[in-house]
Amino acid sequence: QIVSDYCVQVRELGYRLQELISESLGLEKDYIKKVLGEQGQHMAVNYYPPCPEPELTYGLPGHTDPNALTILLQDLQVAGLQVLKDGKWLAVNPQPNAFVINIGDQLQALSNGTYKSVWHRAIVNTDKPRMSVASFLCPYDHALISPAKPLTQHGCGAVYRDFTYAEYYSKFWGRNLDQEHCLELFKN
Repeated sequence: QIVSDYCVQVRELGYRLQELISESLGLEKDYIKKVLGEQGQHMAVNYYPPCPEPELTYGLPGHTDPNALTILLQDLQVAGLQVLKDGKWLAVNPQPNAFVINIGDQLQALSNGTYKSVWHRAIVNTDKPRMSVASFLCPYDHALISPAKPLTQHGCGAVYRDFTYAEYYSKFWGRNLDQEHCLELFKN
């Protein structure tokens, strides 16, 4: 029951964030939710055991998320999430009573590049295990990902060509995670 309740609450939070993102782009509140359709929700509980030589491995290599939105609950005792900023990997230290929200590739494309999906990775700790719980909101497979018309007017055309989520997801997992941003394959 606890996990079920958590999933429902996180999903509602994700929908609310999508509404706020829509409004911030000058679109109707439910624009993103309508485009993404009946969104799937996936949850990953990640366990990273201690590693005596953490420099030899990653818990998860650098990547962006292929979905729309990720809501991450970090382990409060052990840091391990890093984001890429200005060519450097920076730690995202856990905060009590807080989630980390990652914009996924689909929201970058829908916003015509206004919002950016973040490069991130997970590292392991020398002597402590770490856990995280990631919840992913994913468009339905046949959702047509295309920037809203108001975002392509005034001389700034569509940055990305139209594609379905299924097409994107297939290309995303058909390559190495740490290669160039998969959205580059969909640029106009």
